[in-house]
Amino acid sequence: MSKDNNSEPSEINTESLLETISDAEVNSRISFEEFTDERLLISHDSMGTKQMKIKIIEVSDENQPQKWRFGDRVKVTKILVTIRHLTTQQVEEGEFDIEAIEREIQEKRHYSSTNRWIPAEDIKNGYVMRDKHTRLISDAAAMDYIIF
Repeated sequence: MSKDNNSEPSEINTESLLETISDAEVNSRISFEEFTDERLLISHDSMGTKQMKIKIIEVSDENQPQKWRFGDRVKVTKILVTIRHLTTQQVEEGEFDIEAIEREIQEKRHYSSTNRWIPAEDIKNGYVMRDKHTRLISDAAAMDYIIF
């Protein structure tokens, strides 16, 4: 390309480059259905000093009973719990094998309160919605593996 005083070719290139960038930005955006507000994934303790977030690590391949009645559900086997202390900003993480904890509590205490079947619509980007947190950690809390 030769240098001349005519600036039209460079303007066209700049405009086409801007169009390409703006098209890429539009295509990289997520849709409204894919967007998940972080507040939906975080639960708080009763004193408001801790936040908890649960990520699903492993699910069971077991077929769900009564799909017609309860809808699509997933049986969770392992989770990663992240707790942030709001006063100190300290972060703790722990992996829990819910299935093993459920078996242990059944042997030692002769009961289990865990319902590991989670509706598929309550899982967003691999994280469990906050209203299902208690359901997943109830046995771990009963065995004092987690205090929240």
